[in-house]
Amino acid sequence: MEKKSYDMKTDLMQKLIPPALLLIVVLLLVNLLLYQYFNNAYFFYGQVNVEHNPCPHGYFRLGSLRNCTPWLSCEAIKREVRKLKRVGEGAVKRVFLSEWKENKVALSQLTVPELQKDFMHGLQMLKSLQSKHVVKLLGYCEEEFTVLTEYHPFGSLKNLNQILNLPKYKNSNMWQNRFLLAINYVSIIHYLHNSPLGTFVMCDSNDLEKVLSQYLLTSSFHIVVNDLDALPLVNKSAGELIKCGHQELQGEFVAPEQLWPYGNNIPFEDNLMPPYDEMTDIWKIPDVSNFLLGDVDGSDLVRFHLFGIHQACKKRPNERPSAKMVLDTYRNVLASLVRETVMPNTRDML
Repeated sequence: MEKKSYDMKTDLMQKLIPPALLLIVVLLLVNLLLYQYFNNAYFFYGQVNVEHNPCPHGYFRLGSLRNCTPWLSCEAIKREVRKLKRVGEGAVKRVFLSEWKENKVALSQLTVPELQKDFMHGLQMLKSLQSKHVVKLLGYCEEEFTVLTEYHPFGSLKNLNQILNLPKYKNSNMWQNRFLLAINYVSIIHYLHNSPLGTFVMCDSNDLEKVLSQYLLTSSFHIVVNDLDALPLVNKSAGELIKCGHQELQGEFVAPEQLWPYGNNIPFEDNLMPPYDEMTDIWKIPDVSNFLLGDVDGSDLVRFHLFGIHQACKKRPNERPSAKMVLDTYRNVLASLVRETVMPNTRDML
């Protein structure tokens, strides 16, 4: 009797072990395929602009330099930095491609004296918010209203479609890469809303082109915020809200709470305009993401999966999701879509 019971247990174990082993093999294959998928399909996956040994605050490392260098002073900038050509100009700054110790750098200088306050605010934000999300500061000279930052040859995010259509990158113009850029963008908004100094709002964002011009596209296809001149601080606990400038804002791109609420019969007056908070940035996320996703195979499927969260971004300010909620949703959608792509390949292998 005991022998028969033992034989039955042995027979049962033999029947159960193969399925268990098969399940383990499937899980291992899925993980392997996911790893290969991210590394092969995404040309910038894992190349986030994070140094393995970041420099302490007030220092930087650039190019092939091994050691951290203190931010360059006025004297060092005058002595060691050589202007090459002007590559851009905005209302506040004029930007020159320059050279420092055989490294290409960006030298920004104030355009008109009347905008000194905006220039200095932008410099203070650059100094205070240095992270993987913000362009790398290399030095500054307050007396000369000069800022030195890392140079990114792709320029602003406005150039994304043009860059991805180049022969060198055309094969990488795929929904996965574009979606990662959208995730990158939302992660910057999340950082600004939850920075060590408080909640900041990107005010230079009255239309899509203006928003895109505030960010740089790195050569590893990562996004960093570059222009922080118009970055007011929200402090809800103290009742301190913000207004983006002192002029009337118009258009469908800006959030509804940024529009003059009293109609055409009452002329705009800045002191009558109600203030608002960081939820204006949330309102604009769907439009920026739509640009980043582009018109490639699979991008409409991504938009379909993001429809719910994007619809929530367009609700009233107090009903909109936080940047973290949007970021979490984006990441979950990416993981889900990658699994859907990888699983058929796994079944084929089995």
